[in-house]
Amino acid sequence: MDKRIITTLQKIFAEYAQEKEGIEFWFARDLQNLLGYTEWRKFLGVIEKAKEACKTTGNKVKDHFVGAAKKVSIGSEAEREIEDIMLTRYACYLIARNGDPRKEEIAFAQSYFAVQTRKQELIEERIALTERLQARKKLVDSETELSKLIYERGVDDAGFARIRSKGDEALFGGHDTKQMKQKLQVPQHKPLADFLPTVTIAAKNFATEITNFNVKHKDLSGEEKITDEHVKNNKDIRKVLRKNKIIPETLPAQEDIKKLENKVKKDEKSLASTSKHKKKASFP
Repeated sequence: MDKRIITTLQKIFAEYAQEKEGIEFWFARDLQNLLGYTEWRKFLGVIEKAKEACKTTGNKVKDHFVGAAKKVSIGSEAEREIEDIMLTRYACYLIARNGDPRKEEIAFAQSYFAVQTRKQELIEERIALTERLQARKKLVDSETELSKLIYERGVDDAGFARIRSKGDEALFGGHDTKQMKQKLQVPQHKPLADFLPTVTIAAKNFATEITNFNVKHKDLSGEEKITDEHVKNNKDIRKVLRKNKIIPETLPAQEDIKKLENKVKKDEKSLASTSKHKKKASFP
């Protein structure tokens, strides 16, 4: 995410923060707009998911989601009341966690509300982490789909591993999965993708998505034909990367994504704990 966008969103989110009896909160109607939702009905669905997540973490919903009513002008000096909800920082975070991940505002909000301090560099770091985790999840999903597709077409688990390795060889300029692990010093028992940067994970995912589509669209069967398809798609993606001066096999390894997932979970527990015990955390 562009730093200018982060700076702008940071300023806007801070401006909408409210305070009542020493408690920092946001109105749901304001947050709806900040997160890019145009329909209150759809946003209420996200809020309900966030409430369920709040219960799951052992927190009281009423401590973080408090019903409120607003008066809005309807013309000719007339007013009417509309439903609204007062949300703690933790509630806002849970809403962002359950929002549409395709929205830039969601990625920012997840980081903004999770980071207790508002230092921009920490928010940027958290956003980068979130984007990498989301990219990795998409790759897991697309590879799982490919595994199921090719199993139905006569390819076993060993064949799937060979297809994926041949795809890596095409993407990484002749280095197969095992060689890339050695090059990046990745433990052999761990997935290569857990140590790749976001751009490479996204590249692998895009190539796999194309393979999935074409396996179904062209009704491909057998390891050889599916391998050829997957290799072609990875070569095509490599061309796009090289055109943008990105050489995937030269990019340095990143921190093990599993460790980062654990860090995120630890941060979430810390945020929930803060919401229970700090003065500016939950409504009385």
